[in-house]
Amino acid sequence: MAPSVVHLPNGQILTVSPVFAGFSFKANELNLHNSAFPPGWTIIIESQEDEDNEIAVDGQDNHDHLKKSPARRYRNPTLRDDNMFISSISNPSSTDFKPPTSPTRQIAMMVWATLWWYFHQPKPNPHTRGTNPNVPEAGRPKGEWRINIKREGIFKGKHLLPKLERMGIIMSEDSCVGERIDDRTGEGWNRMFVSQRAFWLMDPRIFLFSPSPTTHSPFPGASPYPSRPSSPNREGFALSRPDSHAETAQGPWTTQAQSPGPFTSGSHLPTYYPPPPTLFTFTNNIRHPLRQKPPAQGETFYTRFIPSVGQYLSFRTASLSHKSPTHRGPVSDSIPPFLPPNSGVTHSTLPSISNMSIQPNDTDLLHTWMNDPRVNAMWGEAGPRAHQEAFLRTALNSRHSFPVIGCWDGKPFGYFELYWVKEDHLGRQLSSHDFGNWDRGIHALVGEQEFRGPHRVRVWLSALVHSCWLADPRTERVMLEPRVDNLNGNRFIQYMVDVGFYKEREISFPHKQAALMKIRREGWEAPVL
Repeated sequence: MAPSVVHLPNGQILTVSPVFAGFSFKANELNLHNSAFPPGWTIIIESQEDEDNEIAVDGQDNHDHLKKSPARRYRNPTLRDDNMFISSISNPSSTDFKPPTSPTRQIAMMVWATLWWYFHQPKPNPHTRGTNPNVPEAGRPKGEWRINIKREGIFKGKHLLPKLERMGIIMSEDSCVGERIDDRTGEGWNRMFVSQRAFWLMDPRIFLFSPSPTTHSPFPGASPYPSRPSSPNREGFALSRPDSHAETAQGPWTTQAQSPGPFTSGSHLPTYYPPPPTLFTFTNNIRHPLRQKPPAQGETFYTRFIPSVGQYLSFRTASLSHKSPTHRGPVSDSIPPFLPPNSGVTHSTLPSISNMSIQPNDTDLLHTWMNDPRVNAMWGEAGPRAHQEAFLRTALNSRHSFPVIGCWDGKPFGYFELYWVKEDHLGRQLSSHDFGNWDRGIHALVGEQEFRGPHRVRVWLSALVHSCWLADPRTERVMLEPRVDNLNGNRFIQYMVDVGFYKEREISFPHKQAALMKIRREGWEAPVL
């Protein structure tokens, strides 16, 4: 089995190579260092099939009475029979990076990255034999794709699996306390697992972070701040830059470019924050939760490498700046095979099409896109540049939605709006039981011809839904209301069905007849890869 390359959403790249009974994971950027053992870890993964391959029915766990067949070497994912544990860890040199303040968080990060690799593998056949093997495969029950976490290797520790379960990265169907007073055997933690659906609902910002470099670490080679004196100001005091080294560090777990984005952290800590407590307010006589402020203008809030396209997809808030927001996130074609240590050059400082400000600004993009007859037929916002600027200002000042620019490898391709259904005009057309306080809606247009096509539509549409699930765990539905007479409407509706939407009914707005399309969190499995 050939080595595979894993692109994490923070831009970090891992090489996964087969080893005896498992796989080794190594961070590519540490190949620049002279360490003989670059940081990484090794997993053992095996497949062990139940002799009676049934699935749980009515919430009952069939595991207790099932017998296991002998374990066999992992070749391809199975629906429920793969068992995995981390057997060893190679930590960074203590002369380069400080030891992790929370080893459990570091292990959780490795588990998450391993699961990212695993759930990018070809999906196994979802059908099981069920209780009647004579039923044709198409009519057999479906099971949920999951991988079992085996209590071996570093997972043998008494407190590690309970901590990982509290962090939400692993789970169990056994939710009882148990009658053992002193459970030294850890029997209550022997049947842990992670399902595909649960994994994709985990926010990666909880688990991805970077270690803190030491003062004399060769990481980053491009940062001049630790080796140069501070600049004096008019009062004679030094202008210190205490966070500069942290913000530009290029270590084994850092992003390729430290710019404002979902994974940027000068403190080298996870960047996830839970949603605020629920408080209510009124807008236009509608009682709704007090909404958290959206990401700032130009800020990237979602990024993910799309293997089927070979590019990074990202979404950022639109900007009124007269300059195009510089994209400093990861891109697929800006990763050189080798950079010498202490060369003064890092991935983020290398010039590329994506990080050079040669793109039109967002107002100019909207002016071009909205004046395209294809787009104007649906949006009706054609006109002079001042009209699109006013349109964008209105969108940025909205309290229930915000404008979004989608990018492939940093190049803008479309305009989107993410809104809260309850305060939107859509909410006024629905009864209260049709939506919840946290349900979201999407408006969409693709302006660049080169980025059109069925597969890309499915990718960015499922990614927008994914971003809504991650933005607030209380969001249970995402909705779209495309116009039914759209020349491409039937195809677009089919694309929505392909990624999990269903048409509930049609709605009559003052300005259009629309198809109400919905997708539910509980029916969503994974983004299109």
